[in-house]
Amino acid sequence: MRSGQQVAVIAVHVSGLDDMCSGCRAWWGRLTPYLCWRVKGATSRRARAITTRFLAGAR
Repeated sequence: MRSGQQVAVIAVHVSGLDDMCSGCRAWWGRLTPYLCWRVKGATSRRARAITTRFLAGAR
């Protein structure tokens, strides 16, 4: 790679708070169902809360 190409790649790959750029995030999003353990945990907690509310209402 020439230095101009390196500068172009770095300019496009601006990382966010999770150190991933939007292109990399989209790529990994296609490969894995969840990006990280935080999303998996949040999804699990939300599902448990919904189930608890449902069961409390069914009594």
